[in-house]
Amino acid sequence: MRVLVVEDDPGIADLMVRGLERAGYDTAAAASGQQALLASPDPDVVLLDLGLPDMDGVEVCRTLRGRSDMAIIVVTARGEEGDRVAALDEGADDYLVKPFGLAELLARIRAVLRRVRPAEPEVLHHGDLTVDLRTRTVTVGGREVALTPKEFDILEALAVDPGRVVTRQEILERAWDTHWYGPTKVLDVHVAGLRRKLRRPGLVETVYGRGFRLGTPDPRADPPDVP
Repeated sequence: MRVLVVEDDPGIADLMVRGLERAGYDTAAAASGQQALLASPDPDVVLLDLGLPDMDGVEVCRTLRGRSDMAIIVVTARGEEGDRVAALDEGADDYLVKPFGLAELLARIRAVLRRVRPAEPEVLHHGDLTVDLRTRTVTVGGREVALTPKEFDILEALAVDPGRVVTRQEILERAWDTHWYGPTKVLDVHVAGLRRKLRRPGLVETVYGRGFRLGTPDPRADPPDVP
């Protein structure tokens, strides 16, 4: 899934690119409208700022929409109704006003993709683990597992790229947003609950000093329910 960030502020663009890449998206950045229009191949999702140095973002939106059915999400500091209406009338699929958190941005991307590409399933597989992002349901070996919202977000962060070590900070940003300033031990509590419910020893591995990743446990190691 290719995402193009069209943002002339390098600090904001860098934060968005890094966050999206950690979430598993193939991400590039453009600092102007012309760069966005010349991007090749066409991205699947465009995150478009309106205040660009060379042309108005609404014009960029109109041009992009005229050549592709890509998902376009306006991300801008302009929150006035007129700006929203203009962008949506020219083909934007959604409109997000700065400042915003990474978790909300990722949720908006998923929601827009569900609308513009409803035939594409959002299901992640790893062994006999299935994570359905649309319905937010999880099964292990055909058994449905009831997770809390935080446990699901943690599992999603790991299941997007099985085997890759996901740092504690990445997971906190994914599940608790970028504004989390509390103790990181809260993550261990939720990971412990997730492991207990999945009942797959070795599925959620701790990489000491770094974070967590999805391992490859023996599917026969399925302990019985504990009363």
